[in-house]
Amino acid sequence: MDKVAVLGMGLLGRGFAENLRSKGHEVRVWNRTASRCAPLAEQGAIVAETPADAVRGADRVHLILTADEAVDAVIDALRPALGDGVYVVDHSTNLPAKVKPRFEALRAEGLRYVHAPVFMGPANSREATGLMLLSGPSADEAALRPRLEAMTGRLIYLGEEPDKAAKIKITGNGMLIMLTAAMGDLFKMGAASGVSREEILSLFEQFSPTAAGMGQRALAAEDRPVGFAMTMARKDVGLMLETAGDGLTVLPAVAQAMDRAIEEGDGGKDFSVLATR
Repeated sequence: MDKVAVLGMGLLGRGFAENLRSKGHEVRVWNRTASRCAPLAEQGAIVAETPADAVRGADRVHLILTADEAVDAVIDALRPALGDGVYVVDHSTNLPAKVKPRFEALRAEGLRYVHAPVFMGPANSREATGLMLLSGPSADEAALRPRLEAMTGRLIYLGEEPDKAAKIKITGNGMLIMLTAAMGDLFKMGAASGVSREEILSLFEQFSPTAAGMGQRALAAEDRPVGFAMTMARKDVGLMLETAGDGLTVLPAVAQAMDRAIEEGDGGKDFSVLATR
């Protein structure tokens, strides 16, 4: 069994630590607010007072932190005690523009930093389900895959660009957030017109466009017949806005984008070209 350090006891970090403990690994945990480590201590994890104490003697280190500034600060704090060749696997959601220079600087100094963000909820991290991304040198992927696959339902290697996983992660989160906001608009429109949330959800159990499908439609729009013209789609958005009234999040911005597209001569094109303008 491995000696594993898990730094950051938010919901995901705690789930990872619980899963690793359940598999018999020696787990050391650290969090800036020490009280968050208490549930792990009850499960047999070793609570460290500092990041350096957590990583001393570890076979690998996992970071699950809130922001780039925290990642940099914690790496600075743990470095004096980190063993030679020990991987520091960063699962935090980071700014791509900061991941690449961090990777390059740390690698130049001999520290094996890799970025492996996740699409997981707390239950996924406890149960080793969900999706984990990884990018960086192929040798690192080969070395880490068996260990990371044991922590997730699926591990996707995205190639050698050290910041590719960070870019894909924020893209996926963007879809989740925008889709949620769009559903909020539809719920408000339904409330204004007497359609229940249950009826709206029932519709999307039968009629369920996907993000990939709509993206493919947009990319092919210039080479195929128009299916739903921008002017007609804009008319329908007007009906939605009139029905819902005030308080919408997404549709007003969509209406403005459509108006610009029509003014610039795209009124006769398929509405999906909004995605490629």
